[in-house]
Amino acid sequence: MVKRSISIKGARTNNLRSLDAEIPRNRLVVFAGLSGSGKSSLVFDTIAAEAGYQLNDTFPPFARNRLPKWTRPDVEHIDGLSPVVVIDQRRIGGNARSTVGTITDAWTYLRLLYSRLSEPHVGESNHFSFNDPAGMCPTCSGLGEVVASAVDRFLDLDKSLQQGAIRLPGFGNGGYWYSQYADIGAFSPDTPLRDWSQDERDALLYGGEAAARLGRRPPKDYEGVVERFERIYLHTADNVSERKQETIRRFTRSEVCPDCDGDRLNERSRSATVLGHTIGEMSRLEITELAGLIRGVDGPHVAPAAAALVSRLDAMDAIGLGYLTLSRATTTLSGGESQRVKIVKHLGSSLTEMIYVFDEPTVGLHPTDVESVTRLLGRLRDSGNSVLAVEHDPAVMAVADQIVEVGPGAGADGGRLVFQGTFEELRRADTHTGRALSRRRSGGRTPRAAEGAIRITGATRNNLRRVTVDIPAGVMTVLTGVAGSGKSSLAAELVEQHDVTVVDQRPVSTNRRSTPVTYTGIAPVIRKLFARHNGVSAALFSANSEGACPGCDGLGIIYTDLAFMDGQEVVCEACQGRRFTPEVLAYTVDGLSIADVDALSIDQAVHRLPDKGIAGALRHLSEVGLGYLRLGQSLTTLSGGECQRLKIAKELRDTDRPTVYLLDEPTTGLHPRDIDTLLHVLDTLVGQGHTVVVIEHNLDVVRHADWLIDLGPGPGKHGGTILYEGPVAGYTPDNGTPTARALAAGPDGFSPVPVPARSPASPG
Repeated sequence: MVKRSISIKGARTNNLRSLDAEIPRNRLVVFAGLSGSGKSSLVFDTIAAEAGYQLNDTFPPFARNRLPKWTRPDVEHIDGLSPVVVIDQRRIGGNARSTVGTITDAWTYLRLLYSRLSEPHVGESNHFSFNDPAGMCPTCSGLGEVVASAVDRFLDLDKSLQQGAIRLPGFGNGGYWYSQYADIGAFSPDTPLRDWSQDERDALLYGGEAAARLGRRPPKDYEGVVERFERIYLHTADNVSERKQETIRRFTRSEVCPDCDGDRLNERSRSATVLGHTIGEMSRLEITELAGLIRGVDGPHVAPAAAALVSRLDAMDAIGLGYLTLSRATTTLSGGESQRVKIVKHLGSSLTEMIYVFDEPTVGLHPTDVESVTRLLGRLRDSGNSVLAVEHDPAVMAVADQIVEVGPGAGADGGRLVFQGTFEELRRADTHTGRALSRRRSGGRTPRAAEGAIRITGATRNNLRRVTVDIPAGVMTVLTGVAGSGKSSLAAELVEQHDVTVVDQRPVSTNRRSTPVTYTGIAPVIRKLFARHNGVSAALFSANSEGACPGCDGLGIIYTDLAFMDGQEVVCEACQGRRFTPEVLAYTVDGLSIADVDALSIDQAVHRLPDKGIAGALRHLSEVGLGYLRLGQSLTTLSGGECQRLKIAKELRDTDRPTVYLLDEPTTGLHPRDIDTLLHVLDTLVGQGHTVVVIEHNLDVVRHADWLIDLGPGPGKHGGTILYEGPVAGYTPDNGTPTARALAAGPDGFSPVPVPARSPASPG
């Protein structure tokens, strides 16, 4: 008999408190709760991890070592599982060769069409692949870009050669190459370069004909600065050291390939046409346009490929990605766009009885676009699958068959099942989520007065249409608009044209030893506190120094490489994961060992550690809603939203002068209750004289802003214009834009489009 539920007994992964749950299968189930409450620990680290581990265990060791690694969860018993597909927000790879076309397989079908229909005929489909030598442009090796010297960064014209006018490493006074320019008699070493003639500066940089025009000719073997730099740094086959890589980053830029003009293909392949278009031209069409064009392709020998391509393009359009192009690099996609691109690959799947796990599938979506995602989730469920989504958006909760809330609090105060039922039952429940859903937020407030303006002039990045706009200084401005409307492009122009501090969601560290203690800089203070109380060396209380457990070198875990079998990560037996030697653990402050301090939450540490410096440094982390993090928790475990709030806390501490802050969707991963905390933090920044600019879709944040700039009206080429700029209260439904309609949707801020729910008694 097929199990009708996923049964979990005694789940203790991370902060879960021996949690028991029965999760119905073949339903759309949303998991809610405060940030850090344990919902991700239940969905991803317990259900998905166990399902992935058991599936991988069916493969032989050689194959298993090449599959995604799953850490088995701490749970007494779990059954009713089936193969799992995790669709998270992690950006898709960092490979410069990966595009929307390649990651969705749409490029494969397009190449096949060109190999059979193109005029002139070129050859097999690999001749239209920029990742194959048969098709790639020889100049850029199929990347569409070349690395070029940023010559404008090479020289400081206000300095002489003796003063270090050549900024490149090794070219300044005392550097290895300095004498090749200052001591050859062709240039004045003590005259600022601004006072040189143009011919002299050109000779310094380029040599060749420019050097021949000088009255004082350099030696015959003379190399200009640019030629020498490119020979040393760009035209070498050796492994490039980190120092060289940093120099290359500083003094080069990427430019469109001069031969293929960004098409990535060789001349023969990029000249072939289908329906009068080259494959490069088709790759630059928006997906909605391309789908319409491909529908005009006929012929029995290409019908299956054309149908498959149209189906894939229609699927992308259906989930709100119709504004993308197949040539768009995956490295430029946002987290929300990346997640939706991953979804496309599963829409045409014939597999059933799968478990699909989503991490906030509406992230990065305008409220009016959420309908496309809720319909998709319902479609996957109705195909005979179980759909589990970690989500804060009420519009998704409203269409779920069941909602599971984990809590009641975060960190050590969470990890329990506090609610399980329907959306209407949740709105009546006395839980954090229930109270947030039933609360009626107050209306708009009086905007704060601006103190001048920050002008963005003539912005043409991506789809922006020569936009010039003023951002009020000293207040909070929100950039809104549908996905792809130009918000991020406008923000990028703000960063390029002005001095702006960007607070994004990128990881704050890739080092597993980095923790809130090290990030806030209080690690030395804590070590000195223990040293002072116990009369010993402070180095004893560092897990990277004298006090580290010799068995694990202070990591608390031991990783064993089993060659072709799965590597194993186990808790160190010597220290039981506490990272220090027994002698060090015997020293205490207020009854706490140094390992006990690592186990404290930030909120607990503020009250338990008797040092004002420690409390002051941690207070800002608590203010941004991260009080539940453990002091010794690895920063590699934090979500994108948590990383962003960690950066905000650091900025709160280091605010000495008026600054422009740009935040990219700071509500990502935030429970409605936590949004109040975020708004208080943003108000604090404004109150300190700073300017806050936020890219955001959350309507509570939009309504709280002093100034609103809405872009659109649509995505891609249909956007890129300013629809409205002014106080939020002045943006009424009469404007007829998606944002204006969303703001008028009512106090709940959402108008869900129902996805027919399954009857509890209906078969899966």
